This record gives sequence, C-alpha cells and structure tokens, in this order.
Amino acid sequence: MAVIRLQSNAEEGTGLSRLHQEVNQLFNLFSAGADPFFSRVYPAVNLTEEGDNIYVRAELPGVSPESLDISVVEGRLQIRGERKIVLEEQNASYHRRERESGIFRRTIALPTRVDPGKVSASMKNGVLTILLPKSEEAKPKKITVKTA
Repeated sequence: MAVIRLQSNAEEGTGLSRLHQEVNQLFNLFSAGADPFFSRVYPAVNLTEEGDNIYVRAELPGVSPESLDISVVEGRLQIRGERKIVLEEQNASYHRRERESGIFRRTIALPTRVDPGKVSASMKNGVLTILLPKSEEAKPKKITVKTA
C-alpha cells in the first residue's frame, strides 16, 4: 500500500484550514484537477418566459440535430442525444481531457403547462432553441366585473 503525503509544508496552515487544504488535494487526486464540489450538468440551458411562450436554449456544440430526441412529458421537457467526438490519435497520451462524448439526457421541469403539439426546435451555431407555447389553460384570463 502506497502512502501519499498530502501536505508538504506544515507552515501552510494549521487546524481546520490545513484539513480543508488536504481534503481538497485528496479530491483533486481523484478528479484530475477538477473542482471536487462542482457537478457538471450537460447540456447547460437557459429557460426564459416571454409572453405566451417558454424558451429553452441549450448549448450543444458538436451535436448533430439528427441525434437529438426532444419530448414533453407530464410538465417536463426531455432532451436526449449523443455527442460523438473523434479522438485525435489513438496512441496519444492526454495531459488534459475535458471534451466529453457519449449519450446524454436532461430533464427540465417546466414552470407552466405547454401545448406539446405546438413545440418546435431549431439549432444554430451549436445552440438548440426550443419554443414551447403555453397551453390555453395556462394563459392569463381577463375577468370582467359586472355591475348590478
């Protein structure tokens, strides 16, 4: 069993701060230098509401529109697909590899009911834009007040 010394200089910190540094160093050993408490969610999305529509914009560089499967199920938007990245060289020894490939799925709870029959999607420059029109039940209704 190998012993790894995490703290090389005892003067760098004492007590709780030293423990914090050593735990971060330990996590970095196993996470290839990534922040151990940062979880990457793919694809990154923005969800906005404008008038009678909800817009979802997702960053999907390197993903072909043909590999995407988009659906609305029970108040949730599901985006599924596959990102394929060709390896530069099979025998290469990577020093850093941050570009991931593979199958992904992202489910997003929608803030209001939408009409699934009118949903549309387009892709430009690696950004997927999904237009989700609100259902008639979700749109605000104006109530007139009658006088007696």
